[in-house]
Order: sequence, then structure tokens, then C-alpha cells
Amino acid sequence: MEIADQIRYSIVIPLYNEQNNIRPLYSRIVDTMAELSGNYEIVFVDDGSRDDTFKILSAICDEDPRVTAIRLRKNFGQTAGLQAGFDFAQGEIIVSMDGDLQHDPAEIPAFIAKLSEGYDIVSGWRFQRQDGWFTRRLPSHIANWLMAKLCGLELHDFGTTFKAYRREVVKDLQLYGELHRFIPALASWSGASIAEIPIKNLTRGSGKSHYGLSRTITVLLDLICIKFLLDYSAKPLQFFGRWGLLSAGAGGTAAVFLLFRKFIRHVEIMQEHGPLVLASIVLIICGIQLISLGLIGEMLSRTYYETQNKRTYSVAEIKGFTDAASHFRA
Repeated sequence: MEIADQIRYSIVIPLYNEQNNIRPLYSRIVDTMAELSGNYEIVFVDDGSRDDTFKILSAICDEDPRVTAIRLRKNFGQTAGLQAGFDFAQGEIIVSMDGDLQHDPAEIPAFIAKLSEGYDIVSGWRFQRQDGWFTRRLPSHIANWLMAKLCGLELHDFGTTFKAYRREVVKDLQLYGELHRFIPALASWSGASIAEIPIKNLTRGSGKSHYGLSRTITVLLDLICIKFLLDYSAKPLQFFGRWGLLSAGAGGTAAVFLLFRKFIRHVEIMQEHGPLVLASIVLIICGIQLISLGLIGEMLSRTYYETQNKRTYSVAEIKGFTDAASHFRA
């Protein structure tokens, strides 16, 4: 039996300058996992820390063979840290959480219990946040509301890292930028079922937070990106072409009106409708450019899917016809 088959749970924790929180966090996880049946592993990802984070992780690895420590060459960000953890995790169920003690490991069994009800992802909901109202809670509330509306998911808290996944849901995800908070949205595209449970939001153990009001702009830009990826990544012409036709149509309508005024009414259109002449020209040019951009996007999309052997669908299960199943896995 392979090691991966023996491991039931993987706890993935990205870290950045958390030297004072590692030991308490590790102890709490061990105490919690002792209550669950099944083998587990803890995958710590040191995201380019400048303190003694990796030194402490190395010592824990020497003490406990269930612990894996991955050190990244520089600080790539939380999304990259999670991606590295997912890549190395071997468990059937993967639980991700922060390393600053704001997530309580004692709540891991609640995630697993909810997952056992048949869900593919269980996301935490910090229903009573301890962060600053203006710098953290207000921007988070606005961002979560926008994400829920644009992604079509009734989640209250997209931003928390505290989530549980079935391995098959995250194994093929390619995360970059700040997309870790959009994993439920990305997974929902392939039909993953998602649930949410309330969790505690404890005060930070030590050190200072790496997040602030400045991240709101980044989140909003990523929100635009994820909305496009979910709805139009395989059909960009539907997005750009729609706006292109609207722009070109408005410009064309204005041009017809101006030509009527010019040749039928014999009006000096540059004198009486100068701004409208310029607007019609700009609208027509913008429309042509948007349609062209959509066509280029279509070619790039097809190149991506065909060269990467990407499929535009996701299979949940195959019964019978073994050759087809083998071909699909290949």
C-alpha cells in the first residue's frame, strides 16, 4: 500500500515570519488529530520567512515524521504557499489554515464532519470577527458581498484560508495571484458542492498581520479576473464581442444620423455636431477593436485548451467502458 493511500488527512499551513506561533499551533493540531481515526500529515510551507520559522519547522520534522516542511526560495504570497502545500499533500482530505493562531485546530473535526455529509468543499465563516472595523471588516464585507453576487455562491466569507477539501477537488487547480480566496468559485465551475460552517476568529498569537486595507484593490481586480475566467474563459468573443457590437452600433447610428443631416438637410455637421462626429468615430473604432480582441481571445483560448489537452468539462464518475476511463485519466 502506498503512503498516499495510508494518509487520510493533510493539514496544509502556509507561514510567513511566524516563529513564535509554530510550536503552539503544532501542539494544538496534534491534540486535535489524536481524536480522529485515520493517519494524518502536517504540511508546513515556509513562504520565504526572514526569521527562524524554517529552523523551528526543521526541528519539528526531526521529532515527528508526520510533519513535512517546505521552504520556498522567496516570499511568493499566500496563494503560492497554498499551491505548494496542495501539491505535496498526500491525504484524501486536505484542510488548509493560517499559521497565526487565528484559526482554532479544535474546529477541524467540524469541517471533516460536514465534509462527510457529501460536500466537496467546506469553507469557514468568521461570523464574529476580531479585526478592525474600518481596515478589515468593512472592506471584507463589501468584497464578500461582491464575490457572492458575481460568482453565484451563497458564501459569507471567501477570504478565510480555513477550509476542507476532498483531494480530487484541488489536485488540478492552478492557483496564482490572490486566487486562493476564490477556490470555491473555481471549484464550483466543475460542479463541486460547497458548504459553510461558522468558525471562531481568535486574536492573533504574536507578530503582526500581513494584510491591510491596501489589499482591497488587489481583491477587486482578482474578482474581475475570476468572473471573466468563470464565465468567458472558453468564449471570450461573447464578452468582448457584445461590447464591441454595442459600441460599433452606437457609433454607426450616430454616423447615419450625421450623414442624413449632411446630405439631406445640407447642414454643416462639423459646426453643429462636431463633438458627435468625433464620438461616432471613436465608438466605431472602439467597437472594431473590441471585436478584434474577442477574436484574438478565441484563438488563444483554443490554442490553450488544445495544446494543454484541457477539457471544457469535468467528469464526476465513470462506470463501465474501462478503456474510456483509462483514456480519460491519461
